[in-house]
Amino acid sequence: MKTESSNDVTRILVVGGGYVGMYTALRLQRKLKPELQQGSVEIIVVDPEPYMTYQPFLPEAAAGSISPRHVVVPLRRVLPRCKVVIGEVTAIDHGDRRATITTLAAEETGNGAVEVEYDELVLAPGSVSRTLPVPGLADVGIGFKTVEEAIGLRNHVLAQLDIASSTRDPAVRDAALTFVFVGGGYAGVEALAELEDMARYAVRYYHNIQPEDMKWILVEATDRILPEVGPDMGRYAVRELRARNIDVRMETRLESCEKRVAQLSDGSRFPTRTLVWTAGVKPHPILAATKLPLNAHGRLQCTPALQVDGVEHAWSAGDAAAVPDLTAPPPATPDAPRALCAPNAQHAVRQSKVLAENIAAAVRGGPIQDYAHKYVGSVASLGLHKGVAHVYGRKLKGYPAWFMHRAYHLSRVPTFNRKARVLAEWTLAGLFKREIVSLGSLENPRAEFELAAGTGRHNEAS
Repeated sequence: MKTESSNDVTRILVVGGGYVGMYTALRLQRKLKPELQQGSVEIIVVDPEPYMTYQPFLPEAAAGSISPRHVVVPLRRVLPRCKVVIGEVTAIDHGDRRATITTLAAEETGNGAVEVEYDELVLAPGSVSRTLPVPGLADVGIGFKTVEEAIGLRNHVLAQLDIASSTRDPAVRDAALTFVFVGGGYAGVEALAELEDMARYAVRYYHNIQPEDMKWILVEATDRILPEVGPDMGRYAVRELRARNIDVRMETRLESCEKRVAQLSDGSRFPTRTLVWTAGVKPHPILAATKLPLNAHGRLQCTPALQVDGVEHAWSAGDAAAVPDLTAPPPATPDAPRALCAPNAQHAVRQSKVLAENIAAAVRGGPIQDYAHKYVGSVASLGLHKGVAHVYGRKLKGYPAWFMHRAYHLSRVPTFNRKARVLAEWTLAGLFKREIVSLGSLENPRAEFELAAGTGRHNEAS
């Protein structure tokens, strides 16, 4: 099946429906509204999922502070003037301006992939988890990049409390109550802090588990955590976590996790049933298949105008793009490379605005502009009513930082609908007790029926 581009229609192909992809398409459908109505422009957004995940809310979704459906934004609802294709781009031939897309229907029918011709290409596939060849990691590791992983981790943690409460085997109990998180960045620290907060609250309803029975361990290979908030706030975060009996181990690596035993580089061994891997990300594999210029880290080499360097009609931003930071001090020597924009959400959202403006200008034949944004700082949550922040040179900690964290991300989550729902949930959470129920059956809804049909568990008397 082929979808060819008409000479009278300018087709913009957006690969990825995350921060950059969704925000770029959202602004493009506003900027190019007359052309879209006339049919002279077509925007196609391709992503494996029908929604965009607002990842800063994943820790709160895992802790039960926010409903999972309010962490995601349905693409078809916010992009009514775009064609949303649920599938994965498997190949791009930019010389012929052609992309190959594998859709769910193609997998079911066996009719092959869909080929789409385009005029302008936006590469925003995001990133994927960066794993290391640690023995046992592929078998027992749990990621934390998607809403499915966040909810699965919540169910898993609560299930471990149930296991510990119902066994008399001290080895099983100890492993169930030991939680190891690898990676001291935003994802690892916020996920650990929120889940420890939730679990400490939940154990008050278990007659034979006390908060001090649980072991929470954070493993970080460098000498600091949360580097984005600065060294002072990073040290405060360590003190705050350790005050909650969380074992923070810096300059330490995970060497093995075979047979459900976490072996650390400092010689420590922890039998555990929970190992969460948040030790960094890497560019999406599709970038290497495009034959477009990449830097040493596998990101697309881009100009300050967010064009792929030396390539016409190809654009990128966010995690996939190595964009020069025009606000950074110039390099010490002329031959030294210029500093790049950090691949974070703050730059991604702002880059998508400039990217959409430049693509609209290219379609209409107007001038394009460079992206320049001075990094204003970072905020991080350390659990309910606790946080750290370093914003506009000011350092905040505790409740003010936590409040700023919530206020900032509430302002950034897309659509008024989502903002209102999240705010309502936060308000209700302040008035009522936490929900501590585990809905593990959501991950395998047919398990009960398969059990009944296959084993006769619920056989009726004949």
